[in-house]
Amino acid sequence: MKNAAGIIFRSLILLLLGVAIGLLISDYGLTRNGLNFSFASDNKVSKVISLIKDNYVDSVNVDSIEGVSVNNVLQNLDPHSLYFPPQQAQSVNERLEGSFNGIGLEYQLLRDTLFITQIYPGGPAADAGLIAGEKIVDVDKKKFSGTHLSVDLVNKVLRGDAGSEVQLSVAASNNKTLKQFTIKRGPVNLSSLDAAYMVAPTIGYIKINKFAATTDDDFRTAFIGLQNKGLKKLVLDIRDNGGGYLSAATALADEFLKKDKLIVYTKGIHEERKDYFATDSGMFQNGKLAVLIDEYSASASEILAGALQDLDRATIIGRRSFGKGLVQQQFPLGDGSAVNLTVARYYTPSGRSIQKSYKSGVENYHNEIAERMRKGELFSEQNNLNDSIFKKASPYRTLTGRTVFSGGGIMPDIFVPADTSKNTALIEDLTNKQLFTAYVIDRLQPMLNKYTSANNFEKQFNVSDDECDKFVMYASQTIKEMDSHELLVSRPAIKTYLKAFAARFKWGDNAYFEALNSDDITLKKAVEAIN
Repeated sequence: MKNAAGIIFRSLILLLLGVAIGLLISDYGLTRNGLNFSFASDNKVSKVISLIKDNYVDSVNVDSIEGVSVNNVLQNLDPHSLYFPPQQAQSVNERLEGSFNGIGLEYQLLRDTLFITQIYPGGPAADAGLIAGEKIVDVDKKKFSGTHLSVDLVNKVLRGDAGSEVQLSVAASNNKTLKQFTIKRGPVNLSSLDAAYMVAPTIGYIKINKFAATTDDDFRTAFIGLQNKGLKKLVLDIRDNGGGYLSAATALADEFLKKDKLIVYTKGIHEERKDYFATDSGMFQNGKLAVLIDEYSASASEILAGALQDLDRATIIGRRSFGKGLVQQQFPLGDGSAVNLTVARYYTPSGRSIQKSYKSGVENYHNEIAERMRKGELFSEQNNLNDSIFKKASPYRTLTGRTVFSGGGIMPDIFVPADTSKNTALIEDLTNKQLFTAYVIDRLQPMLNKYTSANNFEKQFNVSDDECDKFVMYASQTIKEMDSHELLVSRPAIKTYLKAFAARFKWGDNAYFEALNSDDITLKKAVEAIN
């Protein structure tokens, strides 16, 4: 089960951006020789599709069949060569380019009503003055609340071309008085950063959620802000970061490395070896650095962690990373769909490939994290080392001669077991059903107004036993059966999440992670390592 502690649950946000873990897009360009690639009309797949279209007994969705057929071909090559239908291809590209066209808000559907939970800074909704906690009652002078709302319907209503307008009637959650807004849709920025704050007087903390076109600029802005607050050392958190652009990973690595240091190299049968070196433009080439990883740190995250580990530039802390060492190139197919095809492997400075085996098939490959859990690898460093990939002697060394491993992800320098109290099935159920945010909307909003800042809230507010009991009663209306032992084990985490989601509702992601990280063992180990 994925660690809920590292995730903002956004299954009902305005922009849904499902990206397969381990995405790594090369900077070779989107097409070769400027051409859009498509399949020849005389191949067997096209002939079979044509036969089905013209002769099959029932009506069929030919586009869907084509997509499944193409994806099956690609998945027989490797788990990361994928076919993306038009909408998914658009979502992936928007996420990695760092912006989309819309009004810029996140929401939760509660009792068939849309409640605003976040406003994107600098977006049209923010400029118009919309506020988290308000509910959208009417859209374009038509009833909206109570009309069997769905994510697809909401996205169709709120998203649109830049410059187009939408009229919203909005009310506070406890008020029937409507306020009218006419909002012009436009670009909404998607930051690569979840949080940036000082975790100790001289130690900064930055959490990156993806490697996008804007990641390096986002990092630099945050880093300068923390420098002004006294940063001398840094904890970089790339847990749960599934990857992104190769060029974004090398640009971020460049921030920490001195000139001419090899960051990574790529090569494949149709791709000559390409080396990526650090320049002399890095903002943090000398200070102490810790990097946090886990089993969901993949691809571009592993390029960064692998380079910093091989060059002895950072202390890597956490658990073994995902193990994805393949590079994809995107080929548009002309109808908005696209193929992400593996064109190369990447290698860390010591020459190792950290790609785990996929010889047992795609299903086993994607179940490998669950297998690690079954073997106890998420809870014991020795159980990790007992894995067959670590039993044979490794020829790979860091600059100072430390042994590092290939073939199954990045092994951290300091192992930190998964926190079982934050990984219970109950915690996952509560977060997936968005009950923490729902409780904030329904019960905690008035209390939040008592605090003048996120800092005051973090220092002064704690979830009482009585408040925790009230939340459990509230959640029991949705989750009818809760295991009493699991509830007992989960209780401290429930308190932490309630505080974190309340902070996020009022002050955003930075406040969320500051509250969530208050009892994060991995972060504490990182601070100890570089202090």
